[in-house]
Amino acid sequence: MSQQVRDTILRKLDTFQEMPTLPVSLVPLLRYMEKPMEQMELQQIVDLVSKDKALAAQCLHMANSPLFGRRQAAQTIRDAVVALGFQRMRDVVVSCSVLSLSPSDNHGVDPTVFWEHSLGCALVCRQFASGIGFEDPGKAYLCGLLHDIGIIAHLWIAPREFCSAVEHARKDGSPLHEMELNSMGIHHAETGKLVSARWKFSDDVIEVAACHHDPSSASAHRSLVALVSLSDMLCRMSGLGHGITESRQIDLLEEPGFALLSQECPNLKNFDWAKFTFQLEGYMEEVHRLVSLLYRPQ
Repeated sequence: MSQQVRDTILRKLDTFQEMPTLPVSLVPLLRYMEKPMEQMELQQIVDLVSKDKALAAQCLHMANSPLFGRRQAAQTIRDAVVALGFQRMRDVVVSCSVLSLSPSDNHGVDPTVFWEHSLGCALVCRQFASGIGFEDPGKAYLCGLLHDIGIIAHLWIAPREFCSAVEHARKDGSPLHEMELNSMGIHHAETGKLVSARWKFSDDVIEVAACHHDPSSASAHRSLVALVSLSDMLCRMSGLGHGITESRQIDLLEEPGFALLSQECPNLKNFDWAKFTFQLEGYMEEVHRLVSLLYRPQ
């Protein structure tokens, strides 16, 4: 049965049958948001955001929320970008762009649960990367945000089978990708590689989507894959794991990703894990606030 589901998924992905495409207006914006923040220009972001009415409205909605305590309402896209700042604009732009591709009928699975995990992973990736001297924390953030893009594909192409895998994972306390493989013959990392390549994401984003559950299999961008893999585990073990509480215990220092990252980021040996773990709680609170604003407007 799982082989049959796998064959169906691969056939649909081959033709992109039943899968949406990224809106043309969003492609240059997503490309621009990959740049290091010090290279971004305010007017360029304003111009690109203004080309997508739904995204522009979401930015204004978020900028005028009580969370940011503005005394004056943001009335223009420029006001919104200034109010949010470039980092949070990246949160809004990439999150809204990709989550908007989720199907309206999710067969009882709330996609925002998965997006909370992805946004949490992105924030952890950025802080983790900065703490160990990784060359591009912004890229780590983007890859953390997009690492589970294969889940969106499963919600479109095999929603019932995917929901069954989610339910089994919740009952067993097992990692989602293992239950997907058992019941569907394919997990979201393999699907994510195909989808992100089809959407013409950059090579490093594709490699992270493909290998974040098995960083030793990465043939390129190995330190980035390892960084996202470890951040993904930290989020899942901290209660931000697709709505699934995993029953297993892990030791990050024994994970293959840790050994890989140690080879290319010598500063990892001096990293303050106790402080970082303490900060995780704050990141999780930030994620819940942002996701409530972005996807669960009152």
